[in-house]
Amino acid sequence: MTEHGWATVLLDLTGAEEKAEFMERCARALELPEWFGRNWDALADSLTDVSVWPSSAAERPDRGLLVVVTGWQGYAAAQPGEWDVAQEVFAEAVDRMRERGPALSVMLALGGSDQPFTDMTG
Repeated sequence: MTEHGWATVLLDLTGAEEKAEFMERCARALELPEWFGRNWDALADSLTDVSVWPSSAAERPDRGLLVVVTGWQGYAAAQPGEWDVAQEVFAEAVDRMRERGPALSVMLALGGSDQPFTDMTG
């Protein structure tokens, strides 16, 4: 995606097992402002507000932002209900940006064969 001009952000959740740590990792990876509320609504708003996207994305507002989430399996196992909400927030943000642009994509990296399998089919 980077070769097509997309800005790419790595959201590494390795070791994050609580919502507060999840939100802190989001704040750092997405370069969110200090006033970021560290809750699901604030994350949804930030993902759909280009003015607070990372500087690499702000430099190319006509392109898009790709968020690659790694190490998410531990959080999903420790906080399955919260992980469901996180996936919903990501999906809704992607849908909203598809309607108005620029593009947003969130990819869950599966990791290696040593990672536990999570059934994402619902």
